[in-house]
Amino acid sequence: MSYSYDNSAYRATFDANFTYLAGFWRNVGRFGDRPALIDPAAGTSWTYAELGEVVARLAQGLADRGVGPGDVVTYQLFNSAEFAQLYLAVEQLGAVASPINFRFSAGETAHVLDDSLPKVFIYDSSLAEATASALELAAHRPNALVAVGGEPGIDGAERYEELPAGPGIGTPHPTAAWDETLRLYTSGTTGMPKGVSLPNSAEVLSAHDVIMHFPLAPQDKTLNMTPWFHRGGISSGGPQPVFYVGAASVILKHFDADVVLDLVEQQGLTFLVGAPTNLALLAAAQEESPRDLGTLSGIVTMGAPLERAACLRYQRVLTPRIFNGYGTTEAFWNTFLRPADLPDHAGSAGQACTDDDVRVVNVYEDHPADPDDLAPKDGSSTGEVIMRSLKSGYAYVNKPDEQEAKFRDGWLYSGDLGTWDAAEFVTIVGRKDDMIISGGENVHPVQVEEVLNEHPGVADAIVVGLPDERWGEVVVAYVQRTDGTVSATELDKHCLASPMLADFKRPRRYGFVDDLPRTATGKKMHYVMRGRLSDSGEVDRLHKP
Repeated sequence: MSYSYDNSAYRATFDANFTYLAGFWRNVGRFGDRPALIDPAAGTSWTYAELGEVVARLAQGLADRGVGPGDVVTYQLFNSAEFAQLYLAVEQLGAVASPINFRFSAGETAHVLDDSLPKVFIYDSSLAEATASALELAAHRPNALVAVGGEPGIDGAERYEELPAGPGIGTPHPTAAWDETLRLYTSGTTGMPKGVSLPNSAEVLSAHDVIMHFPLAPQDKTLNMTPWFHRGGISSGGPQPVFYVGAASVILKHFDADVVLDLVEQQGLTFLVGAPTNLALLAAAQEESPRDLGTLSGIVTMGAPLERAACLRYQRVLTPRIFNGYGTTEAFWNTFLRPADLPDHAGSAGQACTDDDVRVVNVYEDHPADPDDLAPKDGSSTGEVIMRSLKSGYAYVNKPDEQEAKFRDGWLYSGDLGTWDAAEFVTIVGRKDDMIISGGENVHPVQVEEVLNEHPGVADAIVVGLPDERWGEVVVAYVQRTDGTVSATELDKHCLASPMLADFKRPRRYGFVDDLPRTATGKKMHYVMRGRLSDSGEVDRLHKP
């Protein structure tokens, strides 16, 4: 006799409760009088009950401006109370929250507007001039424009304070686990931002991952030193896991090492999260003026490789509990290095996370390796790092070709180069596509090269990263001139004037060459120019604008 199991009741319960907002509202009920969000600079804070009221009223205000299920709300904000409130309120409507980089150029922001077609666009008032330029360049005009922090500065825009309405929408719109609820933008192969579509289940599982790996508890107070528009910002010690577990998130609008160290003492912070550049500045500030960091349960770094010597220094100066997470915008972190792995594995990115599969596969010039075509586990052979994760999005907005190239048979091909050993500790050694990481931000050489090549004095250029103690890397451009007269100062002015290049992406050093190295098929050989930078004499010959 066969047995038939009817799981329809389970599926219905799953759909109703396995959502990110369900987790937040559970905490409003059980932790209502406990702090959820703290803004030390403004001297303000919100309990879970107070934050719930704000979210409900904001959701109503957005609905009144035409936002409904599946619609996109884009916001370009610094880490702030408004950022956190909007993140929750947008998802309350079953809409898609899409925070974007506040460092984007006007052209990049215009691209996002035309790519996602948001119903509402919310910007920090200090970005009004760049926002106005973006709106002029974009074909799409959102239903509503909203400014945070001051006068809108744009005709027809309203102030953030005008958004909340009535008693609000206190019940989340029904959302299925696989519905898109978060859209983050990262650099594409052409340098233009591409939208990473993340389902609700990825948000829940990302929160669970942080809760499990820190571990993060309701009693914790976290501060993420990096911008929340990053996956590593919102998902690692930022609003996402904090509000899901019932902890408190402390806001830092702009990074300042001394301010962070003071806040550890004043607020009793238990976790700090940031890029290796943040930790380097924290260590220097702590050595100059020591603070009591005894409340810290750990410091988590991500976004760029963590070198062995630096890791050991941070253990000595800041806290023995240094963690290193490695991952991508698409899949969050996929390997994790724990304090128990130190010092033996300092410098590595750790082993695969609990629910993830991570492999290093061989690299071929003309085709991607199969997932089973593994690089030797000898700690020295280089291959491409690929991962398979339940936390991953598997779609790019309006970019089917890039989506097909990046995701294969359930695996995400990261483009990162790494090694692994017999215990599968992964060490990142570089980027397959020559991406530069400066201050935790991605700089794609192709985009910078295209802007430089628009100058009539430039025949062609190769852009590479120069290692830098503070920023990780700074952008260097090797330029082949058309007439031999264009200067670094002229090119810097050209880059500053371009609406297609964010300020942090412009070159800080220039080298002028007669020819650029290329392969037999005409492809630029970035690694040749990058190799020149290992010569200290070459660095001295570079021109500053």
